[in-house]
Amino acid sequence: MSDFLQDIKYKYARLNVLEKIIVVNVIIFLLSLVLRKYFFWFELPSDFSEAIVKPWTIVTYAFLHYEPLHILFNMLWLYVIGRMFLNLFSAKMALNVYFLGAISGGILFVACYSLFPETFGRNYLVGASAAVRALLIFLCAYMPNQELRVFTFNIKLWYIGAFVVILDIIGVFGVNSGGNLAHLGGAILGYFYAKQLTKGKDIGSGFAKFMDGIVDFFKFKKKGPLKTVHKNKSKVGGYTKSDFGEFNDQKKIDVILDKISKSGYDSLTEEEKEYLFRAGK
Repeated sequence: MSDFLQDIKYKYARLNVLEKIIVVNVIIFLLSLVLRKYFFWFELPSDFSEAIVKPWTIVTYAFLHYEPLHILFNMLWLYVIGRMFLNLFSAKMALNVYFLGAISGGILFVACYSLFPETFGRNYLVGASAAVRALLIFLCAYMPNQELRVFTFNIKLWYIGAFVVILDIIGVFGVNSGGNLAHLGGAILGYFYAKQLTKGKDIGSGFAKFMDGIVDFFKFKKKGPLKTVHKNKSKVGGYTKSDFGEFNDQKKIDVILDKISKSGYDSLTEEEKEYLFRAGK
């Protein structure tokens, strides 16, 4: 039994951060099948006066799924989009976009239901859709002209993003108005985050520091010495500027993306970020 648990622990440790979130969602879904009545405390209420006394629900709702198809499609989307995202950006940025997307979706949901109660009525929000939308729209906004292979033809990412947002807007007037409002909240966050990042501003850095502070608060082991990371601005992607300049466009992009996969987006110099941004256009 101990060997089995060790094997599970080892396999979980090898998952990327978004795959770990998928595992957590699946475990919670299975628990909800037998403990459904207790999960009411983690759903996000549409009424502001109720939501304000249960502040944890602005995040916990994104880990609740009660219908098999609901969790299936959300997790499939998260898996596919997550692999694309982590090929370009760090795990920390993925978490920033994911959780801020969930929070933004929850805020828009509560705001609209509280401001227009006669239109929307009263409801409770569950599901990771807003967080997943944030990741998707982030990619579509950051590199809108990047093409994705769909069956036998290529389609630009911004076409996909626009199509998804239009469906969500239409859905606001349907039976799942609350869910689609949350989708739009996540999409707005993803778009704004990406556009600010192209300008060199990481709007999720404050949230990341806040989360790091919470994690550090619960750590009791002794911290190791601080390490200084030096960015060599005389090089691009680890190559001298003269060597880098001789590469073709695709090779240059591959070099920078390889650096991101190894050291994260934050390790890029301003010149590398600017080149990647221009290539995305």
